[in-house]
Amino acid sequence: MYDRILIAVDGSDEAARAAECGLEFARVFDAAVDVVYVVESKALRVASPGGETARLREQGEAALEEIEALASDFDRSVTTELAEGKPADQIVAFASDRDADLIVVGRQGLTRLGKRLLGGVTERLLHRSDVPVFVVPKGASDAVTDYSDLLVPTDGSERAIVAGRHGAAVAQRYGSTVHVLNVVDLQAAGGAFAAGGLREEFVERLEADGEEIVEDAAAEIEDAAPAVTTAVVRTMSFDGVPAGVREYVVEADIDLLVMGARSRSSLGRRILGSITSTLLRIVDVPVLFVVRSS
Repeated sequence: MYDRILIAVDGSDEAARAAECGLEFARVFDAAVDVVYVVESKALRVASPGGETARLREQGEAALEEIEALASDFDRSVTTELAEGKPADQIVAFASDRDADLIVVGRQGLTRLGKRLLGGVTERLLHRSDVPVFVVPKGASDAVTDYSDLLVPTDGSERAIVAGRHGAAVAQRYGSTVHVLNVVDLQAAGGAFAAGGLREEFVERLEADGEEIVEDAAAEIEDAAPAVTTAVVRTMSFDGVPAGVREYVVEADIDLLVMGARSRSSLGRRILGSITSTLLRIVDVPVLFVVRSS
């Protein structure tokens, strides 16, 4: 499924951590690896001619050399590229040029002023990318070789089914158990003021629908994954489905979350779903975001 992996770095600790996970993925899938560093065009515009511009490029070259050296620990050779422009746009273009099957990035990076930035390039990349994006938080477990439990949240949609196939492919390589989860959002079902008063028969009906959804999703991948388990959970949190997913991640000791990343608006424009955006911020395990066309 992943024959060529693109790792995007920016010199931050988060990006280095993501590179380790990307290189491990490449080792397991026997994939070719490209590494790209993008010098922001905005930073170049404000840099003084000569010395400052050269320093920015030297920082990029140093970051690429660091990952190139790291790759030997994973028995991988890599090709590197120093690009200039808007990071998300350049990463997407480079992935297209190299026919990458997966982009790996850190959840947080650095602005040109050295300030921590949540989302930013990563979220813009999720809006623009036509290939799956593997997002790694700095706090991810050091055991990058162990994805023994994968979680695939599902609502029965086509994009969730596609995400399940990616989860099964990863599970095959790592010998993982795939957890298929449906979250019953009681706030959404009953409204902000009615959730506590929902009739039990109604909630049970929602859970029965959830059971049918997870069983169908499990049937799609049971022949491909080493092991599959299903669960339906309730949440009354105002954070809705993301809160239910986060709680399950913690309780089941999940190592990797695999989920559909986006949908399209009625005008055909790509939109980053609120569930995706929220989960990007609140879970502390790597997340493989899968686009519908993957």
